[in-house]
Amino acid sequence: MKKLFLILVVLLGLARADSDVKKAVFDLTTPDIARFETRLIKGVAFNNAHYQTNFKELDIVVIIHGDAYKFFVKDLSKTECKKDKELEPKAKDIHQRLSSLVKTYNVKFLMCGAGMKARNISKENVLEFVEVTPSAIVGLIDAQNDGYAYIPIN
Repeated sequence: MKKLFLILVVLLGLARADSDVKKAVFDLTTPDIARFETRLIKGVAFNNAHYQTNFKELDIVVIIHGDAYKFFVKDLSKTECKKDKELEPKAKDIHQRLSSLVKTYNVKFLMCGAGMKARNISKENVLEFVEVTPSAIVGLIDAQNDGYAYIPIN
């Protein structure tokens, strides 16, 4: 009987620990640099700080598609992103800040493989911490079915 009680206490403790993790999937499609920096880069830090002060953890997945590929391309000159003259001088800083989100907050980035193919973006030309999902829809469906709250950034 004591073993059963101990197992029940442990299981309830684990269930309680899971409730302290909040989950969000960012549907990133914006081409706008200011919106990208405000809503994603600064937003991740702000929202993480909020949950940390409440002793909760925030688990974030970002699905990259639409016009947002350009922020994750290593060499813009090898893609149609080379036309974006506003991004070119900021790209290195953006890449460092994205890398910091991964290291500091464990943000997971998933890029739409179908869109990469359509835009002739090779995996070798994508930032090393970005994973490829077959399509943005698959990534969004999987995340939402795993309990992630949907946050659009368009």
